[in-house]
Amino acid sequence: MKPQRYNTRTVLAALLLGSSLPLSQTLASSHMDAPLVTLDPAANTTDVYAFVTSRNLTKYLTVALAVYPHEEPGVGPNRYNFDDRVLYRLHVATGASLPTASVPKPKSAPTATFEFSFRNTTKTRSTIAESFIGQVQSVDDEAQNLTQRYTVRKVGADGKSTPLFIDVAVPPNNQGLVTPLYNQGDDGQNKAKEGVVSNAALDAYTKACVFSNAMGYQVFAGQRDDGFYGDIQSIFDLDFTFAGATKPFDSQGGFNVHTIVLTIPVSELGGDQQIAGVWATTSRRATTVMRSSGASNTGPWVQVGRQGNPLFCEAFVPIVDKDLYNRQPVSSDPARFAKYALSPELAAILGAPTALRTARVDLAGIFIPDVIKVDLSTSPARLAGGTNAGAAPDDAGFHRLSIFGGDTLVSNIQSGFGGGVVPGGWPNGRRFGDDVVDIGVIAVLSDLRTSPPTIFGSATTDIDRVTKNDIGYNKVFPYAATPLNGRNSSHN
Repeated sequence: MKPQRYNTRTVLAALLLGSSLPLSQTLASSHMDAPLVTLDPAANTTDVYAFVTSRNLTKYLTVALAVYPHEEPGVGPNRYNFDDRVLYRLHVATGASLPTASVPKPKSAPTATFEFSFRNTTKTRSTIAESFIGQVQSVDDEAQNLTQRYTVRKVGADGKSTPLFIDVAVPPNNQGLVTPLYNQGDDGQNKAKEGVVSNAALDAYTKACVFSNAMGYQVFAGQRDDGFYGDIQSIFDLDFTFAGATKPFDSQGGFNVHTIVLTIPVSELGGDQQIAGVWATTSRRATTVMRSSGASNTGPWVQVGRQGNPLFCEAFVPIVDKDLYNRQPVSSDPARFAKYALSPELAAILGAPTALRTARVDLAGIFIPDVIKVDLSTSPARLAGGTNAGAAPDDAGFHRLSIFGGDTLVSNIQSGFGGGVVPGGWPNGRRFGDDVVDIGVIAVLSDLRTSPPTIFGSATTDIDRVTKNDIGYNKVFPYAATPLNGRNSSHN
């Protein structure tokens, strides 16, 4: 068989020219935000998180990346995984490395890039049972047929690469009966366990896959509940008032994603008296060669996905530039994409007054460049638990609407909204539990350019009538909630 050689850039261009995706796919949620990447779920970023945490009196920046949208937990063989041909990167920029609207082309690289590469091992191929050949009692035991392991490297601004974790394990997906320890009562018939308040209370699979090193880093990678919630279907029913829906509907409810979570000692980033910018990218090799013996991937890494803040690509960037956005570095944002934040189409769609449809320097301050800005000088962020029975409670003062709900922190390095007051959650970082749909719409309909800001709604504002996740979050690392059990999924 003659090898067939495909160039990543050529294939992407061909797919784009031949694309006839319906409107619902080309304009969809943060999980389906650009046409091309919807065809590549393992490289499709769903959400990025970044928030300040503390452990043993040491301050950390916790960052997370979720990929592979809409994992249906009720399918078999539950073959959702990180792709061993994708390079997953979490980037952190501080100081001169952080692009701003007034500095369109910074000269330096991110302060640090954290690279995650995966490999697969299979215990036996003489079976139809791809992932499991029995009930898994511990991670990578004989019953877990497919196991993923990964390596984490830190790449500095000087290009020097330092391994942080080598060949550590990914836990099994929640398949129900064969992974009972994820579920209430350690029974695979039951719902997944709600979030907990202590490391000791984590399920056995998750606990076994939380890894620490001597430098203070912690890491976890594996299947988790999709922590994003909102009535996305109503938006793409073109029902931006949510009046047509007769009941709350969490479009991401019942689905899982694959999530990487990393805690970074703030001392590794130069201390806490600064603001950090966090974003994620996914990349594939430039060329794929198809042979009868299998495919080989060669050449430089080509960026195919990118995400910083929630909502920007899908709700601000028009179709013509969505795929371009995913291929561009954040340093290009001020020149290429600032216009979409300064004059957002979304403001007109939402019926905002004319004065809120142009010159939105306040929105540009959030989204340009499209990195999550985190004030490292504050105390740790308040964390969400859950409102379901048995879930760990929210921290006192936590509010899903962040600053719009009165949830604030105090900065030591900026005046914020007066006296150093900054949001307790997004858009100052982003926590699991932040209601980013409501926060984003409130921000568009408010005028943050005035002093004091003119705020739309109140602390009880509920834009889409979805106010919580379908399962409680963990209050301890890895924070993301337990992956859901398909035996209790509303989809089946």
